[in-house]
Amino acid sequence: MKNISIIGLGLIGGSIAKALKNNSNQIVIKGFDKKEILKEALKDKSIDFPLGKIEEAKDSDIIFLCLPTELSLQYFKILAPVINDETILTDVCGVKGAFEDEWKKINSKGSYIGGHPMTGKETSGYNSSDPLLFENSVYIISESAKSDNKLNEFLEVINLLGARIRFLDPYLHDKVISRVSHLPQLLSVALVNSVSENGNINYLDFAAGGFRDMTRIASSSFDIWESVLKLNNKAIVDSIELLIKNLNQIEDQLKTGDLKSLEASFQKARTRRDEIPKNTKGFINPLVDVFIYVKDEPGVLSKLTTLLFNNNINIKDLELLKIREGTGGTFRVSFESEEIAFKAKEIMEKSGFATK
Repeated sequence: MKNISIIGLGLIGGSIAKALKNNSNQIVIKGFDKKEILKEALKDKSIDFPLGKIEEAKDSDIIFLCLPTELSLQYFKILAPVINDETILTDVCGVKGAFEDEWKKINSKGSYIGGHPMTGKETSGYNSSDPLLFENSVYIISESAKSDNKLNEFLEVINLLGARIRFLDPYLHDKVISRVSHLPQLLSVALVNSVSENGNINYLDFAAGGFRDMTRIASSSFDIWESVLKLNNKAIVDSIELLIKNLNQIEDQLKTGDLKSLEASFQKARTRRDEIPKNTKGFINPLVDVFIYVKDEPGVLSKLTTLLFNNNINIKDLELLKIREGTGGTFRVSFESEEIAFKAKEIMEKSGFATK
């Protein structure tokens, strides 16, 4: 897999290009996008060559379709019939059933492997792309690709992104994602729009961290969502109806003063919420955390990471949780297994770090 074409160098496509370039100097990447985007990507050395038209990608080892869903589907119909038997065509869209349906209609010599990286940002475009965007995220791959003889070669490339692979039936994918991705997006939009001005008072002036956390994704661009909402319409409507049913139940509990039942709803939600892996961007294989308390002094982070590097321990994720100037702070450092986390903890403590 040395010759890769990326159609669309926005947040996802640009991040794929940057991540692959960061992790392999053997891969040649060609990009297709607007001229100004291609110029920027060439300047960054995220891509090696520009593509003048999408058909020029047809002989690549892998073609990533990273455009809005409907446009990706349109280009999918153009490329699928002309690719050769050594080419893998893949996409990164949030809807999978529509691509599977089209693939079944097309006579193609190549392979199609549907994909959906479960990661992103509030902002879009090439300037928002990040080589670390996929680290510890779930990368869903259509289960129908399991029988493809080029799957292992494709997985090697996805592993270079730092993502965690999960197989899922493409039609079940659309139902699942409607609940955990599409519904939260629409709920976030509705929640912000429900908090309106009243006279001279702007309710949002009083919104604190909880409200900001719940509505972060309301900043997403409709351009990204339009085709997803159209192509996964039925599953999304079903999800909204289920949400309304749960809200109506809570409303009835409040109207009747049935606080016992409401308490049970809270408890059920808390239990289910705690089941979500805390240390991945998706919903698979949680990492193991070690909390390290450090002094507020120059070079302390370098000392910590160098110590682990010298002991051949790989950090999967790292976050500064809090810091008090002049005193110190706490880092959450995540590792792949309990065994590695225990070893890292032991090494840290021997070097004078306090851990938990």
